[in-house]
Amino acid sequence: MAFDGITIANLVKDFQSCLIDGRLYKIAQPEPDELLLTIKTKNGQQRLCISASASLPLIYLTEANKQSPMTAPNFCMLLRKHVQNGRIVSITQPGLERIICFEIEHLDEMGDLRHKKLIAEIMGKHSNIIFCDEEDKIIDAIKHISGLVSSVREVLPGKPYFIPQTQEKENPLTADRTLFMEKVFSKPTDCYKALYMTFTGLSPAISHEICHRAGGRTDQACAACQEADREALWKAFSSMMEDIRNGSFAPCIVYENKIPAEYAAFPLTSYPEECRKGYEQISPLLEAYYAEKNMVTRIRQRSFDLRRIVSTALERNIKKYDLQMKQMKDTEKRDKYRIYGELLNTYGSSAVPGDKSLEAVNYYTGEAITIPLDTQLTAQENAKKYFEKYNKLKRTFEALSELTQEVHAEIEHLESVSTALDIAQKEEDLVQIKEELIESGYIRRKGGQKRAKITSRPFHYISRDGYHMYVGKNNLQNEELTFKVASGNDWWFHAKNMPGSHVIVKANGDALPDSTFEEAARLAAHYSKGRELEKVEVDYVEKKQVKKVAGAKPGFVIYHTNYSMLIDTDISGIQAAE
Repeated sequence: MAFDGITIANLVKDFQSCLIDGRLYKIAQPEPDELLLTIKTKNGQQRLCISASASLPLIYLTEANKQSPMTAPNFCMLLRKHVQNGRIVSITQPGLERIICFEIEHLDEMGDLRHKKLIAEIMGKHSNIIFCDEEDKIIDAIKHISGLVSSVREVLPGKPYFIPQTQEKENPLTADRTLFMEKVFSKPTDCYKALYMTFTGLSPAISHEICHRAGGRTDQACAACQEADREALWKAFSSMMEDIRNGSFAPCIVYENKIPAEYAAFPLTSYPEECRKGYEQISPLLEAYYAEKNMVTRIRQRSFDLRRIVSTALERNIKKYDLQMKQMKDTEKRDKYRIYGELLNTYGSSAVPGDKSLEAVNYYTGEAITIPLDTQLTAQENAKKYFEKYNKLKRTFEALSELTQEVHAEIEHLESVSTALDIAQKEEDLVQIKEELIESGYIRRKGGQKRAKITSRPFHYISRDGYHMYVGKNNLQNEELTFKVASGNDWWFHAKNMPGSHVIVKANGDALPDSTFEEAARLAAHYSKGRELEKVEVDYVEKKQVKKVAGAKPGFVIYHTNYSMLIDTDISGIQAAE
């Protein structure tokens, strides 16, 4: 998901088609490192967002407006002074660099025609927006970079503007076959790495795609390539460069488990077609991609406190459980001590004072047994001592048997909450999880605070055969789905022996087709702790076989006579209900 030079080339092509000859109607700086330009064109008004944020640098066309500060920052005021109402005469990209140069024509204070350049450098943490004159002298920049910060280039008013050459990479748009063969296959690495290490503007994703189009493995070492492999890679590379020169882009987003995983200015054919979503232009793609990624990131950030509470409690309970199990192991000796005591009562008369042990026959097994003795005690006193040990360990065993069950149930509950946090997609999902933690005593409800309003609803899918499938996002929803939504002949699915969602299929009294069973099982596998595994075993049974255990945590059930299937976790082909 790199904002690479090919993405920039796609943007430049789109900008040239709609922004050339447009006039800068409004210039705003809603964030310290972001510009929002409103441009009037012959086809209507366009908004261009340019962000030089170190964490998320972007440039794209958008319909969204942003609130500007009451007092415009200095850089914004400078742009308004020089190029307000200026005309965009050209939009260019040097080579395949992550740079876009907007040349703007305007009238100065004397009424003379002048040209300025607004240069957007989208280079990760080094991103910047630089304003230059006709002679490429920097007038100002949204970020000032002094020699103390960078020894490569100063970005300060009055300094000359140039593109720093920090890496010895070739321009892929001008590379010929000879240069390609020499530079790429001389590198001691995999083919896809060699591509983006050799040429500027290529991301790992695009390099993977070129290798895939060449019919080779992306992890194949350059040294292992035969002549046919090299020729195929060159043809795939040169074909993509020709598409870039011709402006033949087809941007797409790749989804993995319904989460945007990658994007590119070309179809990533190494991914299944059903996982790809195409766009006519790159700007809507970037806006959609980063909006969805930001939502996932925001949910992760909002759930941080809940995750910390759950992980702390889980760690504490696991330590407690491990200690209890060690103590339980010690109690395994209790029956041995009871038998020692019984045998001493039976055969103790044969023991001579001062004996260190007594040989006897264990009348439970018929085997000979050696009983250690305390030489300072009589046989009867030794028997009494063994019975005391037995009774102590017996009491410990009985107490621990109950305690370990409670702690184990608590661990399972906390693991299920942790899985629910992984599944959560919206802030209202977190509200319900927090409410569950309050009800379980892990979070204290503030004085006078009412129970939160629950608006989160289960996931809803429709199988290819038209059956409705519901997936609980957390334990409270699992409980409601299984015991309130589902009826006796509906089918119930759950990942075997691991935390996960309850999946309900409304059967409507029908015999479900195999494809619906498989889709429901995939949902149960995907929305479980094993979602990253290739295959997950899923139990399924009619809902009437599922029982609630008295006193158990929400969503914890028992069932018998179930069926099972081993299924993958890919749900990309399952239709989500509107």
